[in-house]
Formats: sequence, structure tokens, C-alpha cells
Amino acid sequence: MSNENGDDTVMEDAQSSQHPEQTTDEIELEGTQLFLLPGSTPTAASFEFRDEGHTLGNALRYIIMKNPEVEFCAYAIPHPSEAKMNMRIQTYDGTTAIDALKKGLKDLQDLCDVVAEKFWDARESVTQTPAPSKKQLRENGEPRMYD
Repeated sequence: MSNENGDDTVMEDAQSSQHPEQTTDEIELEGTQLFLLPGSTPTAASFEFRDEGHTLGNALRYIIMKNPEVEFCAYAIPHPSEAKMNMRIQTYDGTTAIDALKKGLKDLQDLCDVVAEKFWDARESVTQTPAPSKKQLRENGEPRMYD
């Protein structure tokens, strides 16, 4: 490469990471294996979810995009043989990508709680079997449909 005077300009290579997985930062969110990927900024970040797939990815993307402070959200499964899901979130200046993710996870949990409550209420009205409390559901996991 030459400059305006025709002299050669020396350009140095960018530093490469030999082990990109070691440069990720782990985020603690209630037992979920979640990592902040390199190159993230406060308003634009990529996250890696371990042991997750399309079920969480599509639902979470939908909920996060409902947030008016979020400019962009998408997810991808890098390869079908790996149990990983990557999510990219870009926000406007008023909030951070991590805050948008936390809000999305909380809103999705709230939505799931409402759906579960309505389901158990409907089941109780049909079968006359009392619905489990939210505390029982969270402590013992979902009860079996057919005992």
C-alpha cells in the first residue's frame, strides 16, 4: 500500500485471539450458562447460551423485540451438532444490551407464569383436580399431566 507520495506504508496485522472461547465473560442468570462474546459494547452485544436452542431463542427474540428501547435482536444456532444458541441485541442509547436481555428473560418468565396459571385453571375446571400453586410448580417442577 502506498501513501500520497508513493512511499510504501507499513500496516500491522490486528491482534488475533488464539482461543476465542477464553475471551468470553460469563454472566450469572439463575443457573443459565450465558456468555458475553468478544467485541460487545454496552449498546450492542452478542451472547452465547449453552444447552439452549430454538425454543428459547425464538421466544426470547420475540419478547425482546417488543421492548421499544431495542433496535435489533436476532438469534442463530451456529451448528446443529452443538448445543449453543447465539443472540445479538442492539439497543438505543437509553439502555444497555445486558439490561434488555435481563428484561426480556423476566418478561418471558412472567408470560410463561400466566400461561401455566391459565392452563392449570382450565385443567382444574375440567378434571376437578386442584391446580398446583406457583410455589409447588417452581419447587417440584411441572407435575405430570397423567398420574
